[in-house]
Parts: sequence; C-alpha cells; structure tokens
Amino acid sequence: MTIINLREFYPWYIEDQFIEVTDEVAEALNERMLYEAAHYRRVVRNRAQYSLDCDDGIEYSVCQHEPSPQELVERLELFCALCHALNSLPETQGHRVDAHIILGLSYREIAVAEGVDKRVVRRSVLKGLRQMKKYLQKNL
Repeated sequence: MTIINLREFYPWYIEDQFIEVTDEVAEALNERMLYEAAHYRRVVRNRAQYSLDCDDGIEYSVCQHEPSPQELVERLELFCALCHALNSLPETQGHRVDAHIILGLSYREIAVAEGVDKRVVRRSVLKGLRQMKKYLQKNL
C-alpha cells in the first residue's frame, strides 16, 4: 500500500489530503500525471495552445465570418420571402415540398405517409418548386 497526497493529483484540493491506496492505483495515477505533463510540454513546444477539436469555437470562427448587420437583414428578408413562397402553394403541395426539401424525406417516405404513389409526390414537389421560383422572381 502507498500513501499519496490528493493535492498533487487533483487541483481542487486546497490542503494536503493523504490517503492510502494500492500500489496499482498509485502507479496509474503517477503514469497519468506524467502523461499530462508530457502532453503539456508538447503543446507549449509546438505552440499549439488552441486545438481545432477542443470544441471551444475557434474552428467555427476561423471557417465562418461574423455577419454584418446588413447581411443579417438580407438573410431575414430572404427567409421571409421563402416562407411566403412556400405559403403561396396549395396546402398539400406545400407540405410535400416542406417534407422533401426542409425535412429531407424521400419521395417514397412521403408517399407512404400520405398513401399515394411516389410519382405523384415527385411531380407535386417539382411543380411546387417551379411555382416557388416564379413567385420569388416576381417578388424579389
């Protein structure tokens, strides 16, 4: 049995806290501490303080730029125009376009849910997209 100080292994311990553990546990804790120290040295040596896979938003901010207020207004206007174009379709056709384009359902899945033929759904969606395109060209 080995006596270890928990303060050496866990940063939230403020005072020394000694406990007795088995030799295997003490060895595993020491190995983990050495591994973490080696990792920290590699990070500092390679100047890699920021990792793209640590989910802190760095990779997102590198890949995406912050939209300006003008871009945000344009996106909102386009979104409203798309909603109006979708709402201009008949109800069944609008549901089919929404299910296929926005929800990503296949023609077959929509046809099974509605109890109709797959070709009917396909024609309805394509016709609805053409009507939406005309609506947007007329109103934008």
